[in-house]
Amino acid sequence: MTSPLVIGLSAVVVAIKDGEAVALTVRQKGPGSGPTGLPFGPFDPGGHRTFELALRAFVTEQTRFDLGYVEQLYTFGDKGRDAPLADLGHGDGAARVISVGYLALAPAAVDTHFAGSEWRPWSRIFPWEDWRAGRPIALAPIETALRAWGGADAQRLARARLLFALDGAPWNEERVLERYELLYEAGLVQEAGRDREEAAPARPDALVAALGEAMISDHRRILATALGRLRGKLKYRPVVFELMPDAFTLSALQRTVEAIAGVPLHKQNFRRALERAELVEGLGQLDAETGGRPAELFRFRREILGARPVSGLSLPLLRD
Repeated sequence: MTSPLVIGLSAVVVAIKDGEAVALTVRQKGPGSGPTGLPFGPFDPGGHRTFELALRAFVTEQTRFDLGYVEQLYTFGDKGRDAPLADLGHGDGAARVISVGYLALAPAAVDTHFAGSEWRPWSRIFPWEDWRAGRPIALAPIETALRAWGGADAQRLARARLLFALDGAPWNEERVLERYELLYEAGLVQEAGRDREEAAPARPDALVAALGEAMISDHRRILATALGRLRGKLKYRPVVFELMPDAFTLSALQRTVEAIAGVPLHKQNFRRALERAELVEGLGQLDAETGGRPAELFRFRREILGARPVSGLSLPLLRD
């Protein structure tokens, strides 16, 4: 007997809060009742005209948050990907779920005022991805664990070196999904043991903290996919401005880019690249709430999107 097929929709809703990139999360059974997940729900062919309209409706229902910018991310259909099986309201826990992921960007992480929903920093879910203050301390216990997993297997060790910048290898901020999947393959992240129905091994506290917070189903994989996509897209489309208010300082813009990319940028080179791209213009007003010397406010020149091809932002690293 074949399992029924359910099309689910998952939303990665991203905003910036207190200088951190955050994602909107929910709990299926209320606060304090296990791992969080992304807003998700079933697609009803009879009741929903499009995937996107259905997504917008159930995100608002689950979180009281109205989506703005939305783009389709990926379709997740691997058998067993929904372990533990997600309850999508069909009453059949054996259903196989094909999930269509969406990426949504919000200019503010507004309080949802809804029990079970919360804006969670990516750095708590993927601690190894934040290089803004230098090499993350999370990488030390992860490196030890990966080397133990790799043993004498040259291929495993080469993948670990390349993805996690070991032994002097360069860091590629876009390969978020590949790093998470290597940790899953190595049996390190909590979801791996859960899906294999294995008891969690005793691990040092430092490694447990370094591996970040688990999520339900394969939602951490979906979130990793979104983070990698967004980091790459920063460089060829001006999507970062979907995360900004109408008026902003250049320092706030740089902090937002750094929060998403997870790397520190060279201030002067970033501003030169921004000037060459002609993406922003000054408003002739000062922001007196910067906590120091008032800074000029700028706006995104959104009208140029329909006038000419527009690229993203250069990411001149601080070490450059």
